[in-house]
Amino acid sequence: MSILFDENGLPTGRKKEGGNLKVMIVDDSQFIIKHLSQIFLSRDFDVVGTADNGKAGVELFKKLSPNIDLVTLDITMPEMSGIEALQAIKALNPNVTAIMVTAIGTAESVKECIKLGAKGYIVKPLDREKVIERIGQILK
Repeated sequence: MSILFDENGLPTGRKKEGGNLKVMIVDDSQFIIKHLSQIFLSRDFDVVGTADNGKAGVELFKKLSPNIDLVTLDITMPEMSGIEALQAIKALNPNVTAIMVTAIGTAESVKECIKLGAKGYIVKPLDREKVIERIGQILK
């Protein structure tokens, strides 16, 4: 997936081939969902779905696939962890870009997610500028 970057080298949500990147956010915190949505929308990404646990995230991904370019997954969630959801989503579409979101950020969990196909991670609390920079690094 190739995306356009602005003059500051920050990612826009626009694809080189036209259209916007479609994002799905999975987190058990409505505050984090809202915050990430605002960050993505401010950069022209399309937030096409949100879910509040891993199980609901996998179900939503099945409904929206293949129209998802990027998924953010909280690592620690009820019903199904972000790690389990990552495995299920990657099994459905190995090409989707997955970014983990974590407060705890244990090195072991993050390493496991990268092995399972996550492209990177964002650390909570969310700082708008840092999140945009990090997404740019991951998508380059």
